[in-house]
Amino acid sequence: MVSVDTDTVRLSEEQRLVQRSIRQICDDFGSEYWREKDIEGEYPQEFVDVLSEEGWMGALVPEEYDGAAMTTKEVVVMMDEIAASGGGFSAAQAIHGGIYNTPPIVNYGSEEMKSELLPKVARGEVSIQSFALTEPNAGSDSTSIETFAEKDGDEYVINGQKIWTSRVDATDYIVVVARTTPKSDVEKRTRGISMFLVDKEDAFDQGGLETSAIPKTASGCVHSYEMWFKDLRIPEGNLIGEEGNGFYQVLDGLNEERLVIAAECVGLGEAAIERGVEYANEREVFGNPIGANQAIQHPLAEAYARVQAAKQMTFDGAEAAEDAESQEVGARANMAKYLASEAAFKAADAAVQTHGGFGIATEYDVERYLREARLTRLVPITQQLILNYLGETVLGMPRSY
Repeated sequence: MVSVDTDTVRLSEEQRLVQRSIRQICDDFGSEYWREKDIEGEYPQEFVDVLSEEGWMGALVPEEYDGAAMTTKEVVVMMDEIAASGGGFSAAQAIHGGIYNTPPIVNYGSEEMKSELLPKVARGEVSIQSFALTEPNAGSDSTSIETFAEKDGDEYVINGQKIWTSRVDATDYIVVVARTTPKSDVEKRTRGISMFLVDKEDAFDQGGLETSAIPKTASGCVHSYEMWFKDLRIPEGNLIGEEGNGFYQVLDGLNEERLVIAAECVGLGEAAIERGVEYANEREVFGNPIGANQAIQHPLAEAYARVQAAKQMTFDGAEAAEDAESQEVGARANMAKYLASEAAFKAADAAVQTHGGFGIATEYDVERYLREARLTRLVPITQQLILNYLGETVLGMPRSY
């Protein structure tokens, strides 16, 4: 089997340790595992359990709450490795929420909430895998959400609908974003939005939550749901941060998370190229390996260059996230996500083309990579919105939306 060199960026010793540890875990979950999970539409619980038991879900939890206290620099390595192992974007997304739904609690939760919940997350005893923001009438325009949380004594009562909330079947808690002041009653549309922690089991027990899985063609093992909240009551202590400032709390840490998404795309691209090169060297037509033909070589070589360039941008951005100004980090993060998504799609497409008719056979995995790569150009933000951001914020052109 051909091994494509993907160690093209300089890593610190801490990053190398993460890389070695994650590679060792992923070695026990090969392509066949991920292929079967995708075909069966089954959540990769065994994989997630191993990571949870070894403390990786507490990657961003501070040491005082038994967490690993990692930074974006380490997590980009982790997610790149998971995706590149053959699991692709789905493997990384299976645990992404469990890691990135903790920072809002770390940064804004009450001390009681943090001391009660974060050590359990770090030990793998409970999970916060789901983040409920998107609604049928409020996709990228998050300020237009209609789900409402009304204060009633020492409780909040939540009513509304969410869509595309992932991993609801694999979580203990859901972070829900809702309006606490109608949009029509605030001076600035970003005000009047709040974040809440919802205990899923309690919500079902109350009859205050109904869910329905959304059939989809990509990331079949990481399920997405539509949710309906009806008179769901939660304690006022489940408010995360300050009432009305939830929109700004959502934005905090968004750049770092976007860099990690970029790393997941890079890993997906690396997996696709590895599979394409392997097949190109093994498959013979007219007495020669098809990889001897420039029509096969060039697309894979170009994809490799694009993926590694995106990797450099992503890892540099993670390094800069430590102390750079937020606007600079935002530019780097958005460019990294844009480039990595495009590179992953080019890589997966080249891998499918290399396989010819077998490119759509599930046993070779590249069709799965292509479906996932197409998805990365849509989530968690579309490529067009990234270009809008860069045009306005970086290039100084008029707002276009």
